[in-house]
Amino acid sequence: MAEKGAPESSSDRVADWSRFLKSRYKKDLSEISREYPHRRSLYIDYREVEKFGKAGIDLADELLENPGKVLEDVGDAIRTNKLIQGKDGKDVKGINVRFRNLPQKIGIRHIRSDDINRFISVEGILRKTTEVRPRIVEAVFKCPAGHFTRKIQKYGKFIEPDGCMTDGCTFKKLELLPKLSRFIDSQKLRVQESPEGLRGGEQPQTLDIDVTDDLAGIVAPGDRVVINGILRSMQRVVKGEKSTVFDIFLECNSIEVQEKEFEEVEIDEKAEEEIRALSRDPQIYRKITHSMAPTIYGSENVKEAIALQLFGGIAKEMPDGSHLRGDIHVLLIGDPGIAKSQLLRYVVKLSPRAIYTSGQSSTSAGLTATAVKDEFGEGRWTLEAGALVLADMGVAAVDEMDKMQKEDRSALHEAMEQQSISVAKAGITATLKSRCALLGAANPKYGRFDQYGDIGDQINMPPSLLSRFDLIFVMTDQPEQKLDTAIAEHILKTHSVGELIAQHAKTPIPGVTEEYIREQLTPVQPEIHPVFFRKYVAYAKRSCFPILSAEAKEALVSYYLKLRGVAEPSKPVPVTARQLEALVRLAEASARIRLSDTIVPEDAERVIRIVDACLRQIAYDARTGTFDIDKVATGISKEKRDLVRMIKDAVKELGGDNRRASIDQVIETVAGRGFLKDKVREGIDMLLRNGEAMEPKNGIIQLI
Repeated sequence: MAEKGAPESSSDRVADWSRFLKSRYKKDLSEISREYPHRRSLYIDYREVEKFGKAGIDLADELLENPGKVLEDVGDAIRTNKLIQGKDGKDVKGINVRFRNLPQKIGIRHIRSDDINRFISVEGILRKTTEVRPRIVEAVFKCPAGHFTRKIQKYGKFIEPDGCMTDGCTFKKLELLPKLSRFIDSQKLRVQESPEGLRGGEQPQTLDIDVTDDLAGIVAPGDRVVINGILRSMQRVVKGEKSTVFDIFLECNSIEVQEKEFEEVEIDEKAEEEIRALSRDPQIYRKITHSMAPTIYGSENVKEAIALQLFGGIAKEMPDGSHLRGDIHVLLIGDPGIAKSQLLRYVVKLSPRAIYTSGQSSTSAGLTATAVKDEFGEGRWTLEAGALVLADMGVAAVDEMDKMQKEDRSALHEAMEQQSISVAKAGITATLKSRCALLGAANPKYGRFDQYGDIGDQINMPPSLLSRFDLIFVMTDQPEQKLDTAIAEHILKTHSVGELIAQHAKTPIPGVTEEYIREQLTPVQPEIHPVFFRKYVAYAKRSCFPILSAEAKEALVSYYLKLRGVAEPSKPVPVTARQLEALVRLAEASARIRLSDTIVPEDAERVIRIVDACLRQIAYDARTGTFDIDKVATGISKEKRDLVRMIKDAVKELGGDNRRASIDQVIETVAGRGFLKDKVREGIDMLLRNGEAMEPKNGIIQLI
C-alpha cells in the first residue's frame, strides 16, 4: 500500500508546486522565458512558501529536510506545465531554482552531523574566493569502436567509467570528448563567522562553499553574505588512505549579499522608543561620555572624541564619482599605563561592528588584504581579506601603532583616506572596500613624553600618516596631587567592589545584598548599558543624516580662518583643508548623537573645543603663540625650516664659492639673528644627518 502511495504523494507535491508557482511567480517565470539564457534562475522566497496555505507549510518543511527531492519536484513542475518556454516554444534546460530568506540562520560553529543533506542558511564574511573555472558535470567518452558512453560527474574527484557501456563491446580504454561534454561555471568560497558574535579568544571558524553557474563570480572577499544551500559531506583522504572523518562543504543554492549598514543590529519598536526618549535627554552628551569605559577615570576630552568617532560623519558620494569619507580617525599617543588599550577594547565592545588588533603582531597583509597560495585554491593564488576590510562600516582599533614595521604602516594610507584597499600581486588586481574609522594608540618614541621637548620629535610615526588623523590626543602622565588622589580612590574602589563580588559569588557574605552591590558599583557602572549603546549607535547611523545650518557653517569657517591666520602672511602656514573637513565630520557626529537633522552652533562649538584642545597639544608653537601644523604634517616646524635656511645662508656668506665654513663662526652668525645657540647646533646636526652637509675636518661644515 505504502509503495503505491509514494509516487502518488510525489506527483501531489509536483501539483502543489505548480499551483504555488502559477499563483505567486507567474511574472517572474514569464520574465525568465523572455530573458533566457541570460537569466536562468528563479528565486523563490521561503516565507511566501510558508504562507501558501496548509500545503505551503508541508512544502517549506520538506525543503529543509529533503532539499534534493524538492528541487527536482519544482523542476518537474516547471517542465510538465511548460511554465518557462524558450524562443519558438522550445523547452529550456538548466533552469536553477533558488530559495532565499530562510527564517533561521545557523552559526558555522554549530553545524553538526545531523545537518548533512539538509537545507541550511549561514551568514558570515567572505575570507577567500577562487577564480571562476569551468567544471565538467556530464562527461562523454568514446571507445576505439566509436561507441559513446556518458558519465554524470559530482563535486570532487573525476569519475571514469570502467569500460564501454555498449553491449558486446570489450574496450576498457576510453577517450574523453570535451566538445560533447557538458560544463558549468564553478567557484569556491570560504566564509568566516562574523567577528561580532565571537567571545574573546575564540578563533573564528570557516566553511567552504561550492558555487556554480550564474552565482559564480558575484561576490568578493570582505563582503558580508548569507548563503543558503545543502550541506554535503566528503570523505577525507589522508596519504591515499580513506579516513573515517568526513569534511563538510555547502552546496550553494543562493547568495544574499547583506546591506553594509549595521543591519545586523536588530531594533524593535520598544527599543526605538527608548532611543528616541534618550536622544531628547538634555544630559545626553554627559551620559554618552560617561558610558565610555567608566572604570577609567578622567580623560573626558578623549572619551567625548571617541563617542563622536563611534557615531561618525556622513559619507558623501559626489556626482563626479568622488567619495568623501565620513569616518573619523582618532590617534591616542600617551605615556604607558594611561589605559589607552583599555579604551580601545571598550570601543570594540560598543561599536556595532569592530575589530581589535595590535600593531606589533600585525603585518600589512593581515591589516589590509593579501594574495595567498594554498590548497584552498588548488595551488592557485586566492585573495584573503584582512582586518580593515573585515571592519568595513565599523571601527578598527589598532593598538601599538608605533611598533608596526615601516612598510606595514604605509599600507594604512590608502585605507584611511580613500577607504579602499588595492591589491596587485600574483596577477590579481583588486580593490576592496575598507570604510572604517581607525582608532589608533601609540607610545612616545622614548617610552615617555619629555614635556620640554618638541612633540613632533617624540612621535615615532611618519608625518604622512599623522596628517590623516582628524584628532590626535597627547595623553601625558603628569603628577598632580588632587587628580592623583581621585584616580587612586577610583582604582581602589573598582578593585574592592570587584573583590566583594567575587567573594560574594563564592560564599554569600551576610548583610551584602544585590542592592548594596549595585550601590557600590554606581561609579563604575556605565549610564547607558553597552547593548543599548550599540543599538543607539546603529540607529543613529541608519536613520540620521544632519545638514549644516548657516550659523554652524559660519562658526566653523571663522575658526578655520583664525587657525589659518590669514591676516599675517609671515606666520607659519598652519592648518590645511583636511582640518576643516575633520571639523565638518565631527559636527555631523555631534548632531547625530542627538538624532538631530540639523547641525546647530552648539555642535560647532563642541567640536571646535575638542579640536582646539588637540592642536594645542601637538601643533602649538609657544615662541610665536601660533598653531604650526607643519610640526605634524611635515615633521619639521616652520621655525626649524627658517633656521636651516639661515644656516645655509651663513655658510655661503662665510665660505664664498667653497661653501665651507667654521661651525663656531656659523653658530655665532646665526645666533646674532635671534636664534638660540643650542637650536643652531641642532640645526647643523640635522643638516649633517640628512646628508645636506658634511664635516670634511673637525669643526668645519661644507654644504653638499
